[in-house]
Amino acid sequence: MPTENAKARARKDQREGKSASTQAGEFVREEIHHVREGKHGARSAKQAIAIGLSQARRAGIPVPAKAGAAVAGKGSRKQPAVKTAAKRASAKRSRASTQALQREGTAAASKTALARHARKAAAARTAAERSASAQKGARTKAAEGRKATAKKATRTKGTAGRAAAAQRAARTRTMRARGG
Repeated sequence: MPTENAKARARKDQREGKSASTQAGEFVREEIHHVREGKHGARSAKQAIAIGLSQARRAGIPVPAKAGAAVAGKGSRKQPAVKTAAKRASAKRSRASTQALQREGTAAASKTALARHARKAAAARTAAERSASAQKGARTKAAEGRKATAKKATRTKGTAGRAAAAQRAARTRTMRARGG
C-alpha cells in the first residue's frame, strides 16, 4: 500500500507536467525503500520495480504497459470484459502474496542489484533511444538542475579532469586579476 508521501510526490510531479513514468518513479522509489528496510523482500530488482509500477497503476497513473505486451500475439489470450482494476483480490490471496514476499531477501534493492538492472535495461535500448532520452532530459531540466549536473560532471571526471579544471580556473583568476 503506497504511503501518502509517495502519492503527494506523484501529484506534485503531475502538476509540474512531468511524464507518467516520472510520477510512477515515486512509487518505485518507495517500494525500493520498503525492501531495503525489510518490510518485505523481492526476488530481483525487476520484481521490486514491477511492484512499484503496479501500485502506480492502481493509484491512477497512466503508466504504459511494457512494449510488445499490449499487442495481442497469436498465442495470447483475450482479456476478460471486466476491467482488472474493478476486481479485488481475495484476502486469502492477498495475504499469501504478502507472506511470499516476506520470505524473499532484501538484496534485490541493493545498489549493486539496481545498477546491474539499469545496465541491462540500457543495453536493451538502442544508442539512438538512449541519446534521445538524454537530450529530452537536458531540455526538461530546470536551470538549477543543469548547474548541479555540470558541477557533478566536473567532480566525477577523474584526476585528469580535475587537473584541467583547476588549470582553467587558475587562468580565469589570472585574467580577472589583470583586468582583462
